[in-house]
Amino acid sequence: MYPKVKPALARAWRDTQTVQFGVTPAHAVVLGPVDTATGTLLDLIDGTRGMELLRTQGKGMGLPDGRVDEVVRRLAAAGLLDDATAGGPRAQAVRDRPQTLDRLGPDLGSLSLVHPRPGGDLRGVAARRGIRVQVRGSGRVGGVIASVLAGAGIGRVDVLDGGRAQPADVAPGGLGPGSVGRLRAEAARTAVREAAPGRGPRTGESGGPEPGLSLVVVAPRDGLQSWAPDPQSAADWVATGTPHLYAGVLEGTGLVGPLVLPGATACAGCMERDRVDRDPAWPRMLVQWRSAHRRRSVGACDLGLSTAVAGLAAAHALSFLDGELPASTATRWEASLPGLHWQPTPVLLHPDCPCGSSGRPEPVAVGSTAGPPLGTAAGSGSGTRRGP
Repeated sequence: MYPKVKPALARAWRDTQTVQFGVTPAHAVVLGPVDTATGTLLDLIDGTRGMELLRTQGKGMGLPDGRVDEVVRRLAAAGLLDDATAGGPRAQAVRDRPQTLDRLGPDLGSLSLVHPRPGGDLRGVAARRGIRVQVRGSGRVGGVIASVLAGAGIGRVDVLDGGRAQPADVAPGGLGPGSVGRLRAEAARTAVREAAPGRGPRTGESGGPEPGLSLVVVAPRDGLQSWAPDPQSAADWVATGTPHLYAGVLEGTGLVGPLVLPGATACAGCMERDRVDRDPAWPRMLVQWRSAHRRRSVGACDLGLSTAVAGLAAAHALSFLDGELPASTATRWEASLPGLHWQPTPVLLHPDCPCGSSGRPEPVAVGSTAGPPLGTAAGSGSGTRRGP
């Protein structure tokens, strides 16, 4: 074991005997009391020394026998410790790709906080390499989402879209100016390939068959299809139990969610039935709106808002793929220009929908725990979800 205090958490002394790891309340932990020698030991736990060397150096600093092991155990229990050798063979395979590690350094830091066990960061990156995601749409929202997912280490990102790229499809982080005139699907594949930190596996990590779809992100260029999704288009995902997340921009309003977990949360059919219950004119208007959108080549999609929606949707997708349930689960988050106040709207199960969700409890987000705390959380908001 080569223990390392997680570098992702900034360290500061609250007073002469108390150390705080982390700035923000979600992950900050306070350690105390800490004497001068133990404070010096913390600087040595940097992943370059094994336990034997740490014990020897601790003894040279005057620390009693067993103190080094005690400090390391308590740091690990609080989720503050990493191990430069942990994670198993899949993590080692990531270590063997130094260029990939350099690109994913910030992602590794983030994963080390979300997965507090030593080696959780590399295990998380290794797991992402074996995931396959499909993005429906390559416009200002979908193209950016696909590139972000690929850049974050998702092993395979497929983009489905038709026609040829238009100037209005170009967006920083998505399709570039050189994509105009090319087939959208082909241009999106190029953007995904250029964003990826190295070549993704063509088959499963073990050399087996190609992985199944872990998630579909529905981000069509026509924002109406995210605002009022067609239940028929989602029927196959519901039938096969494929999770899917909606995102888009329509008339100056951005939306992220809901994340649909078939059989557990409300689907597009539930949403449509709920709208009809609240507004009997909805089906008649929807037919007219869909017809109008088919005739209109360019919609109202502010670049700043579309980029924010794409980033938020990609973050929610990654949270889900990393094993957590994001705030968009069974919830739609909306923000409209010019104020851009994000507001959540629960998406309710409908008793008449045949999706099988009605009667089942909504899923509850579960987070990994690091064991007994080393100190106290630095802020009262620790661990709470306050927004999208």
